[in-house]
Amino acid sequence: MSDVAEVPRAEAQPKAGTKAPSFVSNRIFWTLMALLLLILINVIKDPTFLKITMSNGALRGPLITVLITSVPYMMIGVGMTIVVSTAGIDLSVGSTMAVAGAVAMSFMKNATGNTAVAAMIGILLALLVAVAVGAINGLFVSQVGLQPFITTLIMMLAVRGTAKTITGGQNISISNNPTYSFIGTGTLFGLPAPFIIGTIIVLLVALVVRKTALGMMVESVGINQNASRMAGLKPKWIIFTVYVISGALACFAGVFNTAYTMRVTPAQTGLSFEMYAILAVVIGGTSLLGGKFSLAGAYIGAIIISLITTTIVWLGVSNQATPAFTGAVVIVICVLQSSLVRNAFTRRRKGRAPEVAVATDELKAVAA
Repeated sequence: MSDVAEVPRAEAQPKAGTKAPSFVSNRIFWTLMALLLLILINVIKDPTFLKITMSNGALRGPLITVLITSVPYMMIGVGMTIVVSTAGIDLSVGSTMAVAGAVAMSFMKNATGNTAVAAMIGILLALLVAVAVGAINGLFVSQVGLQPFITTLIMMLAVRGTAKTITGGQNISISNNPTYSFIGTGTLFGLPAPFIIGTIIVLLVALVVRKTALGMMVESVGINQNASRMAGLKPKWIIFTVYVISGALACFAGVFNTAYTMRVTPAQTGLSFEMYAILAVVIGGTSLLGGKFSLAGAYIGAIIISLITTTIVWLGVSNQATPAFTGAVVIVICVLQSSLVRNAFTRRRKGRAPEVAVATDELKAVAA
């Protein structure tokens, strides 16, 4: 035993070997790598993909279009990220987009007078309806104790039906409201207005959840709801709050989506967007089991989803193969983010993790 005591600590440390930079173990790093890879694929297919021109005082180009179309995904992705971090889920975001767009477009179609005022009132009414949807979800999940999946699945059907009722089952198009159109296709200082507005909204949400205790409380509830309650938190109200936030952001997604086309289709607007929201969460590196979350990851994930759609078009992938192509891309991204791949980059050249190497050396010393 005396021999063991005399073994210097330094000998138990891993021998010479290099270690990968710490940033390679960060999920955001691999999300960015996936974004760059998709851009590279498009550039290989067509070198003009990165070309950006100025037309009528606005930047134009494939990348600019990607940024514009990513905004609805951005809104629902950020909202879903906060919900998922509490170990919940919101399958009603696509339908909430539809009902928000239906409310706003219906009001503007029947409004008279100042179009800017009509647009603002329409958006405000849509926001109130969407927040009400989020509040109902939050009430049933947090106070009644229903499962998030079942609750939001039922709300997905009910809210979609409400959107059809508001519009009478008909599509609504308007062309006489430049203020609303500006939200979807306008420009600010040459940059796309929807992307700028969407980014500002994400930053405001980030300020609320990261510069206050809300973000920490949300993560605490997602990690262990019972422990957070014992620590003095109120999990029910926190869960209620995240569903309200998700509903509000789904409203903005519906506004951006309908303002881009100046048309709402109650049966199609926001259809399958709940799945894209979940994809943005996964691509962004947030665990579906709850806990720590990354709004930056969801932000980038939304751009990736939009870029995947663009890539499918540029590569000439058939409509029948589109789901398979999208699934393959997402699987690759998830694999790159997996602990297996991240650990492979942090291991020593000899193939042993530093912790394993230390333990092995110490066991050898004891055996000697």
